[in-house]
Amino acid sequence: QRDTQALLSTTEAMELRRRDYHVERPLLNQEQLEELGSRSPAPVTLQWQTWFRCSRARAQALLLQYLPVLAWLPQYSVRDWLLGDLLSGLSVAIMQLPQGLAYALLAGLPPVFGLYSSLYPVFVYFLFGTSRHISVGTFAVMSVMVGSVMESLAPDDAFLLGLNSTLDVAARDDTRVQLASTLSVLVGLFQVGLGMVHFGFVVTYLSEPLVRAYTTAASVHVFVSQLKYVFGLHLSSRSGPLSLIYTVLEVCWKLPQTVVGTMVTALVAGVVLVLVKLLNEKLRRHLPMPLPGELLTLIGATGISYGVGLKQTFGVDIVGKIPVGLVPPLVPRPQLFAKLLGNAFAIAVVGFAIAISLGKIFALRHGYRVYSNQELVALGLSNLIGGIFRCFPVSCSMSRSLVQESTGGNTQVAGAISSLFILIIILKLGELFQDLPKAVLAAVVIVNLKGMVMQFTDVFSLWKANRVDLLIWVVTFVATILLNLDLGLAVAVVFSLMLVVVRTQMPHYSVLGQVPDTDIYRDVAEYSGAREVPGVKVFRSSFTVYFANAELYSDSLKQRCGVDVDYLLSQKKKLLRKQDLKLKRLQKENKPPKQAATSKDTSISINVNTSVVDIESNNDVEGSKAKEASAGTELEDTGAWAPEDAKASDMSSLKALGLPQPDFHTLILDLSSFSFVDTVCLKSLKNIFRDFREIEVEVYMAACQAPVITQLEDGHFFDASITKQHLFASVHDAVLFALQHRRSGPIDPVLVTKL
Repeated sequence: QRDTQALLSTTEAMELRRRDYHVERPLLNQEQLEELGSRSPAPVTLQWQTWFRCSRARAQALLLQYLPVLAWLPQYSVRDWLLGDLLSGLSVAIMQLPQGLAYALLAGLPPVFGLYSSLYPVFVYFLFGTSRHISVGTFAVMSVMVGSVMESLAPDDAFLLGLNSTLDVAARDDTRVQLASTLSVLVGLFQVGLGMVHFGFVVTYLSEPLVRAYTTAASVHVFVSQLKYVFGLHLSSRSGPLSLIYTVLEVCWKLPQTVVGTMVTALVAGVVLVLVKLLNEKLRRHLPMPLPGELLTLIGATGISYGVGLKQTFGVDIVGKIPVGLVPPLVPRPQLFAKLLGNAFAIAVVGFAIAISLGKIFALRHGYRVYSNQELVALGLSNLIGGIFRCFPVSCSMSRSLVQESTGGNTQVAGAISSLFILIIILKLGELFQDLPKAVLAAVVIVNLKGMVMQFTDVFSLWKANRVDLLIWVVTFVATILLNLDLGLAVAVVFSLMLVVVRTQMPHYSVLGQVPDTDIYRDVAEYSGAREVPGVKVFRSSFTVYFANAELYSDSLKQRCGVDVDYLLSQKKKLLRKQDLKLKRLQKENKPPKQAATSKDTSISINVNTSVVDIESNNDVEGSKAKEASAGTELEDTGAWAPEDAKASDMSSLKALGLPQPDFHTLILDLSSFSFVDTVCLKSLKNIFRDFREIEVEVYMAACQAPVITQLEDGHFFDASITKQHLFASVHDAVLFALQHRRSGPIDPVLVTKL
């Protein structure tokens, strides 16, 4: 049969399937559907009720939820995973060393604090994290955001001594370390608090184009911040809007003061790093682990600097003294919280967004699940505990995470191993890098920006795929470049949310037609084969109706129906009011008072059901014969007026008033796209029913979802005039019912049968 159908033409195959497909069922409105399906309110489960239940199983579940290491570590396969985790941890530690030193410099802190930030947070995440592959620690975007805060609250200008403007480096570094650790504690408190209240979904408001544009703009900030180390310049501390532009202008202005030895050192280190990275890409399949180009560059540069004396001979700035051993904990200063509040929240959200997006990529690739709320708690504890031990805020690094995965890392044991290697370096080997040139660290930072700089190609892909996402990308990038990282993020989020609201206010409205010989209805503007059912208009919105677009929905409905509803209603009211006033005036002028009092209802019945010309002539006759009328005549007339009273509504019809009639008798509102309704939507729907019934068009609704039906019931939408019999299971049901039960005009049995 499959081979036979393959040989048939498309039309013949469709005809064959059409003959095999047959459904016969009665038309169902909502009332009948509820009775047939035995609808009852869905059971409501209150989540908070389970929070206070106490049992051994629940206590164990909570322990495993908030301390995931207890769930996976007992199941750890030493034979299968330990070798890969050991090799991966060593590879990540080799990258952590130069990046920790470089990113601490980027954050405006002494380089050794980058090593601390590569130790404590990594081990804390090993205990509480749910991702197996991300590498937590220093990251360029986080470091540049911290550096922006340091430049704002502890600029170099505040630590100048004496008339010769000597910079008190020790005092500046102490102040910045206190600020950075307090900032890390505050970031951790934000993240832990949001995670405990299950606020992990906050990252959903940061769309992928927004995050990628923000990190791209941050990479520009990172690049510009490293120019002073590349050229050996001393620049003024700047923060706030346009600080990046002013820094670039100052770099250009001071280029003649460039230290040639520093620039050559940075250039050579950068070329070596790029060549090693290219070699790693070429030999990726043949090497068990990537060549440690950054570590080799650091070792080589430190040896050359020590042997040649780059600082004394060429004036190349070096890292300087690196203390050996761990530093004692530092109590955060709560009085600084008020100054750091806004920046801490921005850093907390950005750090979590980067970590969870990367974590979900690896989880999807390796078939496990990452829990966003627990990730928020894990990152928060990493920053909170790290801040107490003088670390600055951290997140995960894309380059290190890729290395951790590609070198065989299976669990966060690799992260714990890397932190142990960093601990050995801090305790024993850190002082060996005292002669390391800062220009080499700047080259490490700049070369590692390659991944984020490549995101500029998003502009071309988004131009082809989605112009709205491109607009978000451009606005985020420009705002972050011009307004700095904190204000740029705020502007980007607000703009993105406003754009969502604007898009809901401009949904796609369509009039639907029937696809021939099916019960499928599609937009007649898009499907040339779809035909409107004669006498029936089917209207659909691509988005739910709520307070922001309810008026636009009503206006678009009236416009797409091709009838000026408001004009017809106003003209009808005007004509009826004129008719009523004229009748009252004629009654007052031509009727004696007694008869007007005794036969008030009778005269109204006559006048309403007679034309204006007939009214005038009849009133003259009645005026001359009023006194001669007998009781029998009155009874006779009353009997004659009864059938005329049944036709009273005919005089208020559009046809009787001489107004144009709509070319359709039924309007069907397709509510399949509605996800919720509010009070404004309920009022708009009621007004639509009222207005279209005034112009002699019956209104039905179709394809409404169960939650929306519940909201309609709760909002008392259904009453004597609008019942569940006006709501149908599908558009096709509503169309067939409308054709079979139209108010006026003959029913076309051929059309009904065809449908």
